[in-house]
Amino acid sequence: MGKKEKKEFVVPKEKAVFWLDAYGRWHNKHGVFEHKKIIDYFHSSIRKDAGGYHLLQKHNDHTIEKVYFKYEDTALFVFDVKLQDDSDKIQLILNTKDEIPLTPENLFVQNDNLYMEHAGHRIKFIDRAMLKLAHRLKFDQHRYGLELSSKTYDIPFRNS
Repeated sequence: MGKKEKKEFVVPKEKAVFWLDAYGRWHNKHGVFEHKKIIDYFHSSIRKDAGGYHLLQKHNDHTIEKVYFKYEDTALFVFDVKLQDDSDKIQLILNTKDEIPLTPENLFVQNDNLYMEHAGHRIKFIDRAMLKLAHRLKFDQHRYGLELSSKTYDIPFRNS
């Protein structure tokens, strides 16, 4: 008896009935999602493959559903920041619930927003995350920087 082959059901982003706005909020034709469990489920289901960002759901042992979705800016966001008092190590908590280290060399500013590149992803900081970093962010004559361990890392600007 062999293994059953998994079936893959794919919904292209043009047919998805939901999308992600520039602030990390899910929408459908009725407006912004309000139910926290649904919002958290959608965020935690985000994956990326050669076709782009999609929500991945396993319906049973034999069916996988991928729903590619539209997004206004990026599909990944820093929703929270873990600061350690005794260290300059900073962990970023993404909308997907993944935790990654803050890498100051990978930060950049674009259209007045802070981003970080990580493992081929462009990740945007939402306002709440920015507030937690505010005491470490520096601005001097049109230049941004992040101060860690008495060192200031320049944060470059990128054009749109």
